Amino acid sequence: MARQHVHNRRAGRGNGGSYWISYSDIMAALVLVFVLFLVFNLYQYNKMMEEKTLELERQEAQIKLQQDELDKNNALIIIKQGELDKAQADLTTKEEELALVRSDLEAKQKELDTQTIILIGQQEELDNAKATLAAKETELNSLQLQLSQQREAFERETASVSSLVGIRTEIVAELTRALTASNLAATVDPTNGDIVLESAVFFESGKSEIRDDGKSLLNAFLPVYLGVLLQPKYRDYLGEIIVEGHTDSTGTYIKNLKLSQDRALNVVIYCFSIINSSQQQLMQEILTAKGRSSSDPIYNADGSENKDASRRVEFKFSLRDAEMIQEMNRILQGH
Repeated sequence: MARQHVHNRRAGRGNGGSYWISYSDIMAALVLVFVLFLVFNLYQYNKMMEEKTLELERQEAQIKLQQDELDKNNALIIIKQGELDKAQADLTTKEEELALVRSDLEAKQKELDTQTIILIGQQEELDNAKATLAAKETELNSLQLQLSQQREAFERETASVSSLVGIRTEIVAELTRALTASNLAATVDPTNGDIVLESAVFFESGKSEIRDDGKSLLNAFLPVYLGVLLQPKYRDYLGEIIVEGHTDSTGTYIKNLKLSQDRALNVVIYCFSIINSSQQQLMQEILTAKGRSSSDPIYNADGSENKDASRRVEFKFSLRDAEMIQEMNRILQGH
């Protein structure tokens, strides 16, 4: 009807109305085109919306899957984080334990360093001690060698003078026999052969000049004494003849020393005056005088001093090398 109405209007208006009819058709066509365009666009939009909706649904499904996966991963992450936290706590504990161990190790290292220093010092001391010991061993070996050489020398010397002891014993025995046979009042020590002559026979008390009785005794004694000692079998062994003067303890030591020395010297002088020249030559080499003052008194049985016996003259003799052998014996016995 609309179209009929339009048509009627167009027919009623004649030519003037044809313009409006054409315009209306154009406008209707444009509207139609617009409507069609709009419908097409709506269709396209709906189609696009459907596609977008499907795409969105797919994306939402994908997102949901991803969200589920993410949630799962988050759950795993939470679990892993818990495990990591535990591991971190364990690591912290281990680090603390390690720090304690490291601290203890450092302390042990310091102690070890200290002990090492001490050990080095002790090793140096040990090395020094070993060096000292080696030196001592070398010295000991040297001393042992010297001792061995000394022993050999001693044995040689002992072999060369082994008869000295026997010779002294023989001389003492022969002196005793000779003096006894001559009826001389003289005491012979059986151990060493020392002969004691009483000073009362020789000297006045406190004096050093020889009395006539003393000279007579020396005239009788000396030939017998020298007759034994100066025999060829003993002469080469004879080392020294000593005339010793002794006093009692009366007076000072110095006064008695001079008195005893003077008495011994006067006896020696007189002895030289009564022997022959050949004996004098020999006696110059071996005869000596010695004053002993009151240093070696004679005592009675009750412990008191026997002053008469203390005032005496002694004739002593020694053999060559005897003292050396005694000293070597002492040294060897000491080792």
